[in-house]
Amino acid sequence: MRGKIQVLVAAFIFLFLSSALPAKVSAQKAKTLAIPTPVVSPTPTIEPAETPVTKVDITQKTEESVGPLEKLLREQKLGPVWPYNFLKYAIRNAVSAGVPANTIVLLLLLTAVAALIAASRHLIGLRGFGIFMPAALSVAFVAMGPILGITIFIVMIVFSTLFRMVTRRLKLKLQYLPRMAMVLWFVVIGVLGILFLAPVIKQSDLKNVSIFPVLILVLLAEDFSRVQAGKSIKTAINMTFETLILALFSFLLLTFSPLQKWALLNPELFLLLVLVFNLVVGKYVGLRFMEYWRFRKLISR
Repeated sequence: MRGKIQVLVAAFIFLFLSSALPAKVSAQKAKTLAIPTPVVSPTPTIEPAETPVTKVDITQKTEESVGPLEKLLREQKLGPVWPYNFLKYAIRNAVSAGVPANTIVLLLLLTAVAALIAASRHLIGLRGFGIFMPAALSVAFVAMGPILGITIFIVMIVFSTLFRMVTRRLKLKLQYLPRMAMVLWFVVIGVLGILFLAPVIKQSDLKNVSIFPVLILVLLAEDFSRVQAGKSIKTAINMTFETLILALFSFLLLTFSPLQKWALLNPELFLLLVLVFNLVVGKYVGLRFMEYWRFRKLISR
């Protein structure tokens, strides 16, 4: 009997252990699954550093920033200073000191412009408003462009003529200087109107216009008003048209690149040729070309 009890106790213990062991193992598995698995963070990729782009500093006189005229001067080989190269050395020293080469070229070519205007009046018969005004107007065209310059000038002429018509209609008798001041007042109003239209027109040249060429155009409008008051509107229009023609030809001369380079590289010879040309033109005492055309019937008899 005692042996049977021991067998039953042993069987009970075996069953208890066999049922408790899987539960313990499953509990351990559940505990193991409950522990969060560490996430391996990706190794950051090291990107290569960008190579900085070298920007050209236009304020420094490097090979990338200097203008074509300065490069042309650097490439020129000079001989002895005297007697033929003194101006070349002077220009080279001035440009090295910071004087713009285009300013020197402009001054050199202005002598040729004055000679061209003088020859046009003395040989052809184009009057215009003297020598200074067409030359100054050509410089204004170089600064702002011929199309914009002519447009602003036409607006000035229109407003100047309107002022003259208003004073005649109202029978206002003003002295000369106050009348010229009123003309400039009307002209300034017209120019301001053009500038106020810049956002609508969307013309980049109009947005960047400077005061210097505008002042030149205002002076030309004053000459137009003076001639219009002293003679007639037809004479003033003819002289203004001739002035514009001379200014356009002078503009082409100032912007002709081969002539710019040649004058800069050979200033002594260039100035000498202009001087000789003026002397030859000054010796001419015959009829002008337009006079030949005007009196062609009389000459043919």
